[in-house]
Amino acid sequence: MNKGTLKQILLITDGCSNKGEDPSVVSQKIHKQGIVVNVIGILSEGEGSDSLLEIEEIATSGGGVSQLVYPNQLLKTVQTVTKQAMNQTLKGVVNQELKQLLSKDQSIDTLPPDQRGEVIEVVEELAETTQMELIVLVDTSLSMQNKLETVKEALIDLSITMNARIGKNQFMICAFPGAKTVTEKVMDWKSELKDLHAVFPKLTSRGVTPTGPALKEAFYQFSQTDLMRSFEGETTEEPFDFSL
Repeated sequence: MNKGTLKQILLITDGCSNKGEDPSVVSQKIHKQGIVVNVIGILSEGEGSDSLLEIEEIATSGGGVSQLVYPNQLLKTVQTVTKQAMNQTLKGVVNQELKQLLSKDQSIDTLPPDQRGEVIEVVEELAETTQMELIVLVDTSLSMQNKLETVKEALIDLSITMNARIGKNQFMICAFPGAKTVTEKVMDWKSELKDLHAVFPKLTSRGVTPTGPALKEAFYQFSQTDLMRSFEGETTEEPFDFSL
């Protein structure tokens, strides 16, 4: 099976986007390029329904997983969502393989219980061994000010799990809004999530919440050659265009 590289964006936000493109539309376009967008929404008491809806819509459009949590629940949620999304993506890959090998209607869920268990074990193994590129995109707008300390703790927890993976990894952490740009690289591509305390001072709250533009900037951080080819329409059925 050709596993390729799992590419994910993990967006941590409170869902209060208020500048730029619709983040759900951007997320959908990103997913069409083979990148999954997962969202963890950090709630406060009395959080508005519009924020909750936005969080779910971004993840659904991005083919990913969403989870709504209160700050005290965030620690384990970050690594859980990342792993769930990996399994979900790999399950889709395996289902495509099954359709080619067996029949168009065949999927993991339609297999007999014993075969299904074997395939799920393979999916779980692949989740540990497949090459992965993960961008953690952290909302540091003013509405997230009181939640950032918990986000920092969660990133440390995520690093323990991700660094223990067998597969080759590449990680990046970006924050938005940046001081002078839409996003700011808090940590450039590395094979391990480590020395995070050194980058935490860059996670300071400021300004508005340009979630759509931030997702678009995160997209461009992945393999530039392949993405530019996709952008120009050479490897996709339709040119990749973020315009609304």
